[in-house]
Amino acid sequence: MLFNSLAFAIFLPIVFLLYWFVFNKTKSTQNALLIVASYYFYSCWDWRFLFLLIFSTFLDYYSGIQIEKSDSGKRRKFWFWLSILVNLGFLGIFKYYNFFATSFADLLCSVGLKANPTLLKVILPVGISFYTFHGLSYVIDIYNKRIKAEYNFIDYSLFVSYFPLLVAGPIERATHLLPQVKEKRRFDYQMAVDGLRQILWGVFKKVVIADNCAIVVNMVFANPEEYSGSVLVLGAVFFAFQIYCDFSGYSDIALGVSRLFGIELLKNFNYPYFSRDIAEFWRRWHISLSSWFRDYLYIPLGGSRGSIWIKVRNVFIIFIISGFWHGANWTFIVWGLINALFIMPSVMFNTNRNNLNIVAEGKLLPNLKEFGQMIVTFFLVCFAWIFFRAQDLDNAFCYIKRIFSKSLFTIPKFNSSDISVKILAVLLFLFILKEWAGRSKNHALESNKSVPTYLKMAFYFIIFMAIMVWGVTNKTEFIYFAF
Repeated sequence: MLFNSLAFAIFLPIVFLLYWFVFNKTKSTQNALLIVASYYFYSCWDWRFLFLLIFSTFLDYYSGIQIEKSDSGKRRKFWFWLSILVNLGFLGIFKYYNFFATSFADLLCSVGLKANPTLLKVILPVGISFYTFHGLSYVIDIYNKRIKAEYNFIDYSLFVSYFPLLVAGPIERATHLLPQVKEKRRFDYQMAVDGLRQILWGVFKKVVIADNCAIVVNMVFANPEEYSGSVLVLGAVFFAFQIYCDFSGYSDIALGVSRLFGIELLKNFNYPYFSRDIAEFWRRWHISLSSWFRDYLYIPLGGSRGSIWIKVRNVFIIFIISGFWHGANWTFIVWGLINALFIMPSVMFNTNRNNLNIVAEGKLLPNLKEFGQMIVTFFLVCFAWIFFRAQDLDNAFCYIKRIFSKSLFTIPKFNSSDISVKILAVLLFLFILKEWAGRSKNHALESNKSVPTYLKMAFYFIIFMAIMVWGVTNKTEFIYFAF
């Protein structure tokens, strides 16, 4: 079930009404309803994988209890590693088996040996990377005695499978979500209204910006040799906005939907394209994943402590694994390597925490230095995105080679598309202005008390009409469903 579908538009109000008017007596009944709704939501993709989700949930729930109750160090380690290995095993089989099998076969062929690997003909269970990381962080935190095990199976199940975040995050922590799950929620009108605003902005990002950018992006990346370098540069820029508006749009809808039920989820994006260096970009992009790798991998490896070699090693490990998390393709690994190279100077010279504040905070415009830093950072990110989007490495190198040709300095000419590129460029410009104006807020449509109500309502109507006029009507999946 897609957030941008009629089915979800029917599903959400039904669950909302049942939650607040029928199952509102106790916390347990609220949670039970959300569990049923979440399992139904997930089963709409493929009901068979629901059993995998339930098994993973029960494994981590039981392992957490056994780790906490065990007096023996060996017994604690047994349950800890059982949960870790089984979860990663499922993830590896469904997501990475074919990649390793074909890569090994290619390696053998390169030295003159024939290989015919047996490949699995199964689809990737939607959301497996996200709910696996929910469970892993929970078990790791119990093992390290940061949290206590949860003994209420319904509460724990809701933490793992809560439908707004189930298929594409944000990746929640037990320390943040479980305390909310364990308390009875009471309806908060202001919270719900702000949730609706965030949903509206998320839908606009997805169906107007991301899906229209996708039309152009798909066109140029399919045959980069047919386009000039100037067109390919714009194609990379359009993809940067496509993936941002697609994924942050999903996150906005997820956070907004959750607020309708009185539950706050972790903020996943914080205006990343207004970053002044790559380190700041990664503090603002997919925050729940970046912080997960920081807390459960980077810091245990030693973080930025120790010698320069240790710092370099840890940064490359983090970004290679981050690339591999996104998909079983060499393009994602190269994308991770490129980002590691980009961030390396700031790590080596300890400048990676220079830009912790909001850019041009309290000002209308950035100064020239900040503007230049944002432009350079944005185009570095766009360059790396080429590998992320490309079908394979050959496609990526062909794309880049074509960019750095004489045709880079020609006037860009696009083939026909479903929406005029000029209209899309205007929409993007207006979108950037609105994001810039809201860069200090949780989301761009967060209420501003200084603006009259009638002006805010008029603006919401304009956004709604833009969705009606320029929104892509076919139900396109969110990009991160594939990860």
